[in-house]
Amino acid sequence: MSCEPLLEWYSLPFAERPLTSFLLILFLILLAYVLWQVAIVNWGYPVFYIGGMLLTIGSLLPYFISTRYKLFEDRIVMQYLFVKVERKLSDFGCFYADKRGIMLSTFKTPRRLDVFRGQSLRFSAQQTEKEELIRILKEKIGKMY
Repeated sequence: MSCEPLLEWYSLPFAERPLTSFLLILFLILLAYVLWQVAIVNWGYPVFYIGGMLLTIGSLLPYFISTRYKLFEDRIVMQYLFVKVERKLSDFGCFYADKRGIMLSTFKTPRRLDVFRGQSLRFSAQQTEKEELIRILKEKIGKMY
């Protein structure tokens, strides 16, 4: 196992996309108000309000926190605020890129289950790592769609 990463970059979508972030905050405020009206005012069950807001914000948490990516010879490491996720490159059969990042698929061809089984890698705002990342993944994984 190599100690030095082949490639390393950071991504913070909240700061990198100000208009989208502003609209998301407006949506969350509207959702909080509507959920408050329904769960607390109409039903009288604050547990539904708290649970709904926790689920919503929890699912959006990667958008609000910085993610540090490290690509090694045999694995990719994603470091979130307090969580570290490590995946072997041998777990992936193909990958494909879009304008915001790369999806590593556990299948030999892209599938709809990639969102659940694969691993999404977001580019940084400048996308300086994009070409090098694609080159390394072509070498390590092979199939690019």
